[in-house]
This record gives sequence, structure tokens and C-alpha cells, in this order.
Amino acid sequence: MPASPREEDVLTARELYRFYRAGEEETLALRGVSLRVRRGETVAVVGPSGSGKSTLLGCLAGLDEPSGGEVRVDGVRISHRPETERARLRALHIGVLLQTRNLLPHLSVRDNVRLPQRAAGRKPVTSARELLAQVGLGERMDALPRQLSGGELARAGLAVSLANSPAVLLADEPTGELDGETERMVLAMLRDRAAQGCAVLIVTHSAEVVRSADRVIALEDGRTTAATAPAGGAVPAEVSDATG
Repeated sequence: MPASPREEDVLTARELYRFYRAGEEETLALRGVSLRVRRGETVAVVGPSGSGKSTLLGCLAGLDEPSGGEVRVDGVRISHRPETERARLRALHIGVLLQTRNLLPHLSVRDNVRLPQRAAGRKPVTSARELLAQVGLGERMDALPRQLSGGELARAGLAVSLANSPAVLLADEPTGELDGETERMVLAMLRDRAAQGCAVLIVTHSAEVVRSADRVIALEDGRTTAATAPAGGAVPAEVSDATG
């Protein structure tokens, strides 16, 4: 990867390493991964199970600390800081969209969106009511997650990830359990966010997601093995037409 960030690079990672130890056993989950995502760009990260994709996303989001290397968002280093500082920076700069666990079950959809807005400690650019209206859930604001359909849950999770108008949106298999129509709807919303200047990185096994990306980064055994522009080209072998 290029050694120096450019002005339009919103997310940069340099030489990320992540080691796990269990007794005398050591697992190398990431082995010197570097990447960058520009403003308005959508990047798909693909690779077989166990290749380090979710570990990479956790380090990029500040949910996990790399054993070596650093992550910067909008020029601000978020790695190698106390968890409280990482949480504050994540609330200010990063939206995280997970396949599951994006919503707290005991809170209404509106309160789930308000929660990260309060954590950021500043007045939100877009209110929870407005965000939910944008994703088609204006009439479901007071519903609990268990009262939502699969498609509604996906849209509610997206609203939570966009609560603070993040510079970077990181998504981990966001369409893995969705039907084709709902997947296309979520992808359309992600593309719209990128068009507004957000840097979007998606960890995925979905061929549809890969086709919609500007670039594809492939991981294998904790290392980047390729970076390609799909733009109507072939889908990498690591990706199947199944969304799981």
C-alpha cells in the first residue's frame, strides 16, 4: 500500500498486527495490514473465514487494539489510546454497522439512535426522528427491535450507525442475513451515504456488495493479497453469490 496518506484519505491503517495468546499458543490474526479509504469511496474487504476480516474491522473501529501499527480517522489517531478515549473518538468520527448487535433490545428504535448521539457529547447534525424518516422508519420510532421485520432491523441498524454523521462507516457483513430485495435497499443507502462524502468500508462475502464497491481488498492469513477495482469486472474467487 502507499506509504503516505493523501489529503482525501479519511481512514488510514499502517502495518496493523494483531496477536492472540492462549497459554503457549499464539495466533497471528493480522500481519502488517495497511490500507486507506478516501472520502466518498466504498471499499469491500473479502477473504475466507479466518482470514482476519472481522479482526481488521474491530481495529479500524477502535473496538479492539492492534498489537502493532496505527489507525487514523480524519487525521486523528484512534489506536493505542485508553478505551474511554477510543469510545469518544468512535462516537465522533465512526459509524459501525454490524450484522447483529446494533440495537439494544430494551430500547425503542428512536432511543437506540439517540444513545450514540448522547455519547458524542454534541448536538447531532440530524435528529433521531429525521434519521429514521430517511430510512423509512418514521412510523416505527417507538417500536422495540423485537417488533421489527428483518428489513426494518437492517434499516434501524443503519440509522444507528449514521447517528452522528460519521466521516467513516464500517460495516461487518451488513447484508449477510437479508433477502435480495432488502440487501439492494441497504446497499443503495450505503452508496447514498458515500455520495455525500462518507468513506465506507464493508467486510463481506456477498457478490452483490463487491459489485457495488469502488475497490476490493482481499485478505488471506491476516495479510492483504490484492486490491482491485470491480467496476463491472470479475468478482474475486473468495466471494460467492450467496450472501452468507
